[in-house]
Amino acid sequence: MAESSRLIAPGRSVELHLEIRFSDGFVALSTFGEEPVCCVIGDGTLAPALESALLGLAAGSETHVIGNGSELFAPYDETNLHWMEREDFPAVMDPLPGQVIAFTTPAGHETCGLVRECDEQRVRVDFNHPFAGRSLTIRVRVLAVGSC
Repeated sequence: MAESSRLIAPGRSVELHLEIRFSDGFVALSTFGEEPVCCVIGDGTLAPALESALLGLAAGSETHVIGNGSELFAPYDETNLHWMEREDFPAVMDPLPGQVIAFTTPAGHETCGLVRECDEQRVRVDFNHPFAGRSLTIRVRVLAVGSC
């Protein structure tokens, strides 16, 4: 059994690979074959519910977390769906359903929105977390604990 100092715990650094897959099999995010994620548990890099599922794991562990994105990342909120006037988009842009578009908030922060539907004058954009409301399978392989 691993010593407690080598287990994932709040405040401890962890290096891991992460894959998030939708229920239809689409891989929405994966670090396998790329640079791993390196963070401190509790620093906000990972969603708190995902961190909770990793607590107590040691380097070399692999686990699967199955759940709803609304519980693991952020709740789906109908008030984050907004109709926007087509004239608010650049003239060279023709928004289409399924398109992800980057926006700058009035405070100067960047955010993304998913185009849900369009009509002649308006575009309906969903500003919810992209995993909210989706069934997910998350695969995690812990590479190191306490050093990254």
